[in-house]
Amino acid sequence: MHFRKLLQAVFATAVALGPVALGGAAVQAQQYQNNRAYGPAISGFNVEEVRRLVPGVELHFDLYGSPGGSATLRIDGATRNLNLTEVEPGQYTGTYTIGSRDRIRADSSVTANLRLGNQVATNLLRESLLQSNAPRGERRGQLAANLAIQRFEVEASPDLGPGNELRFTVFATPGARVELAITGARGVFFLPEVRPGEYDAVYTIRNADRINRDSRVTATIRANGRTATSVLGRPLLAATRTTEPRQARYCTNCATVEAVNVIEVSGNGNYLGTVGGAVVGGLLGNQIGSGSGRTAASVAGAVAGGLAGRNIERNMKRGERYEVVVRYTTSGATQTLQFENDPGFRQGDRVRVNNGVLARDQ
Repeated sequence: MHFRKLLQAVFATAVALGPVALGGAAVQAQQYQNNRAYGPAISGFNVEEVRRLVPGVELHFDLYGSPGGSATLRIDGATRNLNLTEVEPGQYTGTYTIGSRDRIRADSSVTANLRLGNQVATNLLRESLLQSNAPRGERRGQLAANLAIQRFEVEASPDLGPGNELRFTVFATPGARVELAITGARGVFFLPEVRPGEYDAVYTIRNADRINRDSRVTATIRANGRTATSVLGRPLLAATRTTEPRQARYCTNCATVEAVNVIEVSGNGNYLGTVGGAVVGGLLGNQIGSGSGRTAASVAGAVAGGLAGRNIERNMKRGERYEVVVRYTTSGATQTLQFENDPGFRQGDRVRVNNGVLARDQ
């Protein structure tokens, strides 16, 4: 009779703990979705400079970066912030109309924030808001005697239509910031320093670009308020042999690996671990005290044993899985693919996505 009461108390404890275990697992899954390891990035930031900074004048801004985010600008001297609209995947635009209470100057700093989930990328505008007769690289700061671009190269493309790529490489003073401006493309985009003194990036031609073979490409290097510039001396269109058939470069399923994330997955304790632990805990508690005190000790032991059993089973089922985030070349959209084991891909790999299957682009 007494053992029957003990089993009833153990079963009631297991039923009470079951929703807690499942609820905790759901919360953990939700937190995992909201805290994925990859974050946003800003690849370009530009403003259409104006002749005067007076009330009623409009300042048009363009921001290029990770698609699907939320972009805002803060202008020193402005009374409000500006929210940008994503007009194409990864391209954000917006217009700020100067008000009578604004105190915006030509050298007012403009800060861009691109938020994706709970992560934020920040960038500062590197050019003046006011038009000037000076060349782009000389508007702010002075040319530095020890800041120089030694070499400026491009890997030309056989086609300058949307979706095709141009790889630019700049060899210059290490530890600086390098940006490119292409005639026929709006805004500027940045070249990260891949090795000391070597800056490299791939520009994907957009639908709105009007780039031709002889479009002027200007590289600007900045450091400590000083700048230096260089103009590309090569055509952007690669020479092709007339005897070779021309292959189309427009590929709808071509993509580049943007991130590879290793995710730790916590195991979920089920009723088996909970009930098993509760039984053991109840039996141990039954050895303490007598009468009503023994019953209370049995219930307390069942609760503690159930919790311990659930945690032990969860730890035993803990494992890892992999997420590969790819960005499509033509649209700029991103997709996340999940793998139980290491798929062997790394950031920057060129791949193709066929019906959810990831393969290298040979």
